[in-house]
Amino acid sequence: MTAPAAPFAGDGVGGGMPGARLSVARSEFILGGQKSGKSRRAEMLARTWMEASGAHGAVLIATGRAWDDEMRERIARHQRERAVRVPGMETLEEPLDVAGALARCSRAGTLVVVDCLTLWLTQWLMPLPEAPPPGDFGPQCRAFLEAIRQAPGPVVLVGNEIGLGVIPLGREVRAFVDALGRLNQRTAGACARVTLMAAGLPLALKEAPQP
Repeated sequence: MTAPAAPFAGDGVGGGMPGARLSVARSEFILGGQKSGKSRRAEMLARTWMEASGAHGAVLIATGRAWDDEMRERIARHQRERAVRVPGMETLEEPLDVAGALARCSRAGTLVVVDCLTLWLTQWLMPLPEAPPPGDFGPQCRAFLEAIRQAPGPVVLVGNEIGLGVIPLGREVRAFVDALGRLNQRTAGACARVTLMAAGLPLALKEAPQP
């Protein structure tokens, strides 16, 4: 499912170079570290999709929760910047049932961005003290992978790669790093394209087959 490639008149972050031409795959998983350009690339793909046709739309499923003042400001800043970079993209906040949200929002002509899988997994494995335990992540993960495969419109997923450093000392942190690594592998297997972002530059790990 490829939209006509279109130049992005941005600053080059997330696409490799200013004016880089992007194509939208049926499904793309974007991995990277903090401030690597992951979310910017997802926004550029959404903008490319919307500019390809007046009948195209885009929805962001945001998984983050504002658990402190810094996080609230970060979310508000992202919302302001996103409104400028991708005007017209709708936002749905869903920290837990991402599988259900993806199934509801995905339709022909609508690109869905999920940002990000790392915070989604955090809500399940390390919920806030005041939040009720969400339960077993396994069924939700399986439903999520199936929603990717069955999506009638293009899907862009954003996640962190946090397993490149030394092995964490804490048992809980090690368990989370392992769980995220497994989620990333399964998500990559379900997607047509996988892109690693570093310093704002994309590296193709898995390419969608050409039509």
